[in-house]
Amino acid sequence: MSVAEAVIIAIVEGLTEFLPISSTGHMIIAEKLLDIPHDDFTKLFTIGIQFGAIMAVVVLYWKKFMTPLSSGKKGWQFYLKLLVAVIPALILGFIFSDKIDDLLESSLTVAITMIAGGIILLFIDNVFKHHPIETEEQISFQKAFMIGLWQCVAMIPGVSRSAASIIGGMQQHLTRKLAAEFSFFLAVPTMAAATGYKLLKGYETITTENIKLFAIGNIVAFVVAMLAIKFFIGFLQKHGFKLFGYYRIIGGVILLLMLATGYLKG
Repeated sequence: MSVAEAVIIAIVEGLTEFLPISSTGHMIIAEKLLDIPHDDFTKLFTIGIQFGAIMAVVVLYWKKFMTPLSSGKKGWQFYLKLLVAVIPALILGFIFSDKIDDLLESSLTVAITMIAGGIILLFIDNVFKHHPIETEEQISFQKAFMIGLWQCVAMIPGVSRSAASIIGGMQQHLTRKLAAEFSFFLAVPTMAAATGYKLLKGYETITTENIKLFAIGNIVAFVVAMLAIKFFIGFLQKHGFKLFGYYRIIGGVILLLMLATGYLKG
């Protein structure tokens, strides 16, 4: 993988990780268009640069993450809610890790779930209309756990983690803005655990030259993710999910066409 290819992949990661459009599907398309070998290092790189995206959330919402440290017992409930919400992903992710890796190799699975998820997003704004919960303090531990369960749907490749957890938040009566922000907060422990686990398993593929690519990739993913998050919150409040639904459907169809023409292996 060249530096230019690493930068492009990192841009894709930063743009798609927190939008409800499936970063996995976009990674598959980007790697194929760039003709990047889908080897062990490429797989590790696409996961490793998630750290940059995670840090974008921490920096953008640094007050939210730092305030509990000086707010006493009540302030620590924020971290406890994230802990409760991440438990389902930690347990199921550990149990089904190998199966998830196998599904990641299936471009057909990703294409189908992108289209199915897109159809859901077309109608989701009309399904969950009751949003009395407007602040994080109003989220109970039970609701946090339920959002965490919804997030686990994203273990199926092509199902956006962001979309799954936001829909889960709306199903638990959070406003669209709060559901999106809680999804971002939940991404920090979830993705940190997944990234750390995969890096520990695949550390043997990391060389001195690869470390430079990881550094560049994380910096680019960090900057792009910050811009994407700011755009998404504003857009979501004004326009909802419908445009993202159409986008996912188009992306899924493109993947199916690539498979049908033999340009991409299923």
